[in-house]
Amino acid sequence: MRHGFLLIDKPVGPSSHDCVAMVRKALSERKVGHLGTLDPAAEGLLVMAVGAKALKVVELYKDLTKEYEADVKFGAVSTTYDREGVVEEVTLKPGVPVPDQTAVQNMIADHLIGKIDQVPPGYSAIKVGGERAYRKMRQGRGVDLPPREVEITDCDIIAYDYPDLKLHVGCSSGTYIRSLAHDLGNLLRCGGYLSGLRRTKVGDWSVKDSVPLDKVNWTDVLPLKEVLVGFKKIELNEEEYYDIINGRDIDREVDLNTFGWFEGLPIAMLISEDGRARARKVL
Repeated sequence: MRHGFLLIDKPVGPSSHDCVAMVRKALSERKVGHLGTLDPAAEGLLVMAVGAKALKVVELYKDLTKEYEADVKFGAVSTTYDREGVVEEVTLKPGVPVPDQTAVQNMIADHLIGKIDQVPPGYSAIKVGGERAYRKMRQGRGVDLPPREVEITDCDIIAYDYPDLKLHVGCSSGTYIRSLAHDLGNLLRCGGYLSGLRRTKVGDWSVKDSVPLDKVNWTDVLPLKEVLVGFKKIELNEEEYYDIINGRDIDREVDLNTFGWFEGLPIAMLISEDGRARARKVL
């Protein structure tokens, strides 16, 4: 079997957990995870880790940037900030014009680009007092989520014909595109919610290189040696290799997140202590 990453083009409908279960079944491999969830109502790139060795390096990819194509519907608001919630139409108040494309782009540039404080949707998986926020919301208890700093690097209009807006969004990990749509609607005083979402990139990985969820094969798994090629590495000799895999340190000094390689394969994630290297994780 291969240990590595798998690029999936997730369809609308299944949750990220559902996708993990389907890949486990397709590959007959229990050790499968992912690098970041994608809502059931969203589609696009889901990066999965396949095999025990791949799961050990997932922590290195928790803060990857993301890119999306987002469909926003103006003139209404949603309890979940997307089409899955209860949608209520918003009537424009007297004197508030239907926003034209220039007004939309200027509002984005003035308020939604760069590092911003964003309040996550109440219907989200964020834990509040040890309980998922969406569970509290469904029980009518309500939640008061604090804003968190996120970064929007790009937010460009692809197409616009009121009330339908399509955006290309580049952002930091942890950004809620649902909140972005909701906030934009509030700023324009016409209301808005996320009517569709497709994730196109995770870090340097593109949905163009992904495979459909129902056509997964072992040959689609990117080997770990290719996944880790961008990290710092040191070549181990045979003696160092046996020392590392048996928990002994070696007389080498390494930087953080350096990998020890032996005979063309990554063997361990290394750390340095007192000028010597040892394995933090053996792959």
